[in-house]
Amino acid sequence: MTDMSDRYRTAELLLGHNRDRLVRGGKVRPVWDQGRFWYRSEGRFHLVDPAARTRAPAFDHERLAAVLGGLPTSIALADGAVDLDADGKRWRCELGTYALTELPARGPLDVVSPDGRYAAFRKGHDLWLRELETGLEHSLTTDGTQERAYGVNPDSAAMRTLARRLGLPYLPPVVLWSPDSRRLVTHRLDQRGVLPMHLVESAPPGGGRPVLHTYRYPLPGDEVLPRGELVVFDVATRTAVRAKADPILIPYLSPISLGRLWWDEAVHYLEHSRDLRTLRLRRLDPGTGEVRTLVVESGRTRVEATQQFAHRPIVKVIPEGVLWYSQRDGWGHLYLYGERLVRLTAGEWSVTDLLHADASGVYFTAAGLVPHDPYLRQVCRVGLDGTGFTRITDDDLDHAVSVADDGSCFVDSASAAGVPPVVTVRGWDGEVLVELERADIDGLLETGWRPPERVRVKAADGETDLYGLLYLPHGFDPAGSYPVVDHPYPGPQMNRVQPTFDPGTYGYDAEAVAALGFAVLALDGRGTPGRSKDFHDASYGALETAGHLDDHVAALRQLAATRPWLDLERVGIFGRSGGGFATVRAMLDHPDVFKVGVAECGNHDQRLYHALWGESYQGPYDAEAYTRAANPEFADRLRGRLLLVHGELDDNVTPHLTMRLVERLIAADRDFDLLIVPGAEHAFIGFEHYVTRRRWDYLVRHLLGVTPPSGYRLAPVPFDPSSLFG
Repeated sequence: MTDMSDRYRTAELLLGHNRDRLVRGGKVRPVWDQGRFWYRSEGRFHLVDPAARTRAPAFDHERLAAVLGGLPTSIALADGAVDLDADGKRWRCELGTYALTELPARGPLDVVSPDGRYAAFRKGHDLWLRELETGLEHSLTTDGTQERAYGVNPDSAAMRTLARRLGLPYLPPVVLWSPDSRRLVTHRLDQRGVLPMHLVESAPPGGGRPVLHTYRYPLPGDEVLPRGELVVFDVATRTAVRAKADPILIPYLSPISLGRLWWDEAVHYLEHSRDLRTLRLRRLDPGTGEVRTLVVESGRTRVEATQQFAHRPIVKVIPEGVLWYSQRDGWGHLYLYGERLVRLTAGEWSVTDLLHADASGVYFTAAGLVPHDPYLRQVCRVGLDGTGFTRITDDDLDHAVSVADDGSCFVDSASAAGVPPVVTVRGWDGEVLVELERADIDGLLETGWRPPERVRVKAADGETDLYGLLYLPHGFDPAGSYPVVDHPYPGPQMNRVQPTFDPGTYGYDAEAVAALGFAVLALDGRGTPGRSKDFHDASYGALETAGHLDDHVAALRQLAATRPWLDLERVGIFGRSGGGFATVRAMLDHPDVFKVGVAECGNHDQRLYHALWGESYQGPYDAEAYTRAANPEFADRLRGRLLLVHGELDDNVTPHLTMRLVERLIAADRDFDLLIVPGAEHAFIGFEHYVTRRRWDYLVRHLLGVTPPSGYRLAPVPFDPSSLFG
């Protein structure tokens, strides 16, 4: 048998912060500039001109490294030059001479105008402007207060703990500049009457007494939610135009942060009713403050502009009218609201992203067009009159797309779970203009990694097809017998399984656990997004199913019927956040199946978690329905081995949600294990290595039946604060 220390070393290599080093050339994150873009790969910068069909080094890397004493991690394009950060300063490097000129400083929390002349920043509860050339500062507001501040997200949007740990007085202001840099839009947030939440920091830096942190945090059914009054500022005159409309509800993140507010010739924004069953597109005139409604849609459950909460809305204002996404027919399709209503797309598939629109048509990605896998995205086109539907990509791969800032072309990363990405620049006719990268996975294969198996099973209803990934244990022998670990995320706002080669954060954790000697299942059960409206709505008013855990049980049994090496007497489960809730729920509802679980920062009681979460996915507050989705109410059902983990300063899924479960487990005289991490927030940043090792140790000891390697310690995970703020 492979030494367990070797397994831990391999598993550590597969964690996200290390895995990128094992896959060369697989990622392109283009930074667009008037149809051209640069990207960084393997530490080198490439400049791509799609119109000229060229890809070349952005500069002489050796020469710049000699000037700087190393290479930057990010650049900005300028005429014949690049702008960069080095030695705590900003510089412009002239590429003819490689001479450096110092540029005006930008604060880490500045939001800079598109023309680079101004920075918006916060001072106290007010919004200010700085002229970057001169350093002169001007106040845009003077009447901000703690409860009515400008340019902030609600307290309950989290990251407060992380900001404190980074030594930041504030987060960057929540503002959006107009493309011409003449105006910016923000909101004045009103949190008066929003009820408080409390966190206790038991071990503050430097020692001393525990510290109480109090902030505003609305719960389902609370009378008052945060609201925001939209305000547009003119940069030249520093005058404000306030929206002539009622303040908008902002229960969690601002529509600016979510991409649900944007500039065209005016400000457009999406506004939900509190029950989320009505969605409006509104236009704010930046000169007068007049607001009018362009489109309104209502439904029996939530009406969404995209099924994935964090994705940008599938809505666009064009000269011909409004391109509007709707699930009114049970799927997810595009409509044009203009002189008349035109349905643009139809069929048992869904639009997933709106890419570009002009007189030649509307370009978008859609899932459900590949017969064997409803999650793979294809690039498509349709005319503005609803005719001429065409698949621009026509293969069995997933296509992740970044569109040029001038709309002229797109970067296409084509891959699948077992197919490494090929990244190209394409025109809207599908022609490849430039090939950028082909992923080299030799380093990944050398670890013993093998592609996960894409599996299709029937749901617990015996009818609905479900899709997932099965990760085989390293050193797999079909004659052997292996414990199985389910790794869920129940949504309903995002999928657990990604259709791409890169598995994402949750996928890295699954790959690592497979390296320890487990088979790992990841499945999108009923109630998760990405398919039909009915499929997604299976979770509405039914969060207690945790993404239909009965589907996971059905999947395990079907897979074991054809794979006798799956040992269903040794089934474990682990997850974080919603996955932590699902982990505990699985052990309470299916104790005969799930014997060992690790639940990290789980939102175990929907009655006491975010108002946005419950009211979006469980519906308007109803005591009976919300009680069904509260794990503490069923604590007496626990039979297996359970480790509960929570960060003491988690300001998103607050630790009292785990402690309420702990209280009920004790009252029911149930055995369990508990790890509270002092100072940790929701993502355990700075503590990931410790929490991950404790998770592995628990699964290895209680499910694999092996003693974890004595003295093995994971290296701390490097963290770049700039990744939070761009």
